[in-house]
Amino acid sequence: MPYLVDTNVFLRIVPKADPDRQTALSALRKLIENNEELYYTTQVLAEFWTVCTRPTTARGGHGLEPIKTGRKIRMIEQYCKLLPETAAAHQEWRRLIVAHSVKGVQAHDTRLVAVMNAYGITHLLTFEKGNFTRFSGITIVSPGEV
Repeated sequence: MPYLVDTNVFLRIVPKADPDRQTALSALRKLIENNEELYYTTQVLAEFWTVCTRPTTARGGHGLEPIKTGRKIRMIEQYCKLLPETAAAHQEWRRLIVAHSVKGVQAHDTRLVAVMNAYGITHLLTFEKGNFTRFSGITIVSPGEV
């Protein structure tokens, strides 16, 4: 079954000292070994880029140079497929933010669900399951559950 991989899963892999790094790596490996289709969106890569290139002195920043971040993104692109945003995804996002009274940064997570819905992707791999419980029709999977 196809999975959209949330940004936070990819971000846990970057710092070798992250306590969730092995869990994230193991989940991705198992899904790949089981021939599951893994997907990302442009938004996922934009968020990944933002955190990776943010200074370590800033909130959650990894302090990587753009060239190193680019190499990490190429790895994501190698193992996962892009789900381009479409007009249908935009309309679904508009519907969801109104239907669920979405506020603030939760609009970003809603956008991921909208893209999933537009493509019929039913599974989301994320460390932040609570951010997605308001949405029906998707299965939220934590890397530790893979």
